[in-house]
This record gives sequence, structure tokens and C-alpha cells, in this order.
Amino acid sequence: MFTQPEPTRPAPEMTFKQMLERVRYEGAYPTRERAEEVVRAVLADLGRQLTGEERVDLAARLPVEAALVFTAQIPATEQLTGWGFVKNLAARTGGSPATARWDTGAVLATVAQLAGEELLTRILTQLPPGYALLFGRAELIQAA
Repeated sequence: MFTQPEPTRPAPEMTFKQMLERVRYEGAYPTRERAEEVVRAVLADLGRQLTGEERVDLAARLPVEAALVFTAQIPATEQLTGWGFVKNLAARTGGSPATARWDTGAVLATVAQLAGEELLTRILTQLPPGYALLFGRAELIQAA
């Protein structure tokens, strides 16, 4: 009897420790522990917003520890706009909207690098308006 080989997960571009150091640098956080708190909060909220193949593909590109936080969340039935995402993060973490915006940008800039251009474009197509800036991209709007 033959057994099917387990599907292999491609190796992420960086380790969780490297991801935390990148976010620590991007967000100018004083400690790795603070960077980890921010990473976990932002990825948990992003896990509630993203569905489908984009969710699966992004999880495969994140370090295992980050992917587990991201995929542990049940997607919300209603997606938030980019600003709604920031306000929700502020409410959940007890911070200000300005701090939540900073935290989101620090984490999602690293996530964007791990995702790559093609996947990031697919992710932004799925999400409501306002997320491109959070990922460090310009948000282009067509004239009516």
C-alpha cells in the first residue's frame, strides 16, 4: 500500500525572529517583546479580514509562528475598511488610533515584503479600500 506524501510548506523568506527584528526596526520599538505584541495583534486582526486562496497563500509565506496567529482567526462576516481596521485594532489593544496606525504600518510593511508583489496585489483586490496605504503602497483611485 502506498501512502500519499504530506504536502510540504515552502520555507518562508525569513524566520519569526527575523520578522520581529524587522518590525522592531520599522516601528522603532524598544524591545523584541513589544514588536512581538504588535505582530500578534496586527496579524490576528488581518486574519479576520482575509479569506480564500489569498489567506492560504499568505499563511504559507509567513514564518510558522506568524502563520499560526494569522490562521487561528475566524474570518469576519463583514470586512472593515482600512480605517476601520485601524480603529478596531486600537479598540482591541487599548491604544490610540495613531498608535494603531503606526503599529499596522510597521507589521504590514514586513508582510508585504514576504507576500511579494503578485500576492499583495491579489490581497489588496480582495480587501475594501484603505488597505494599500497600510501595506506601504499608494492607493490609486479611478476617476469617475
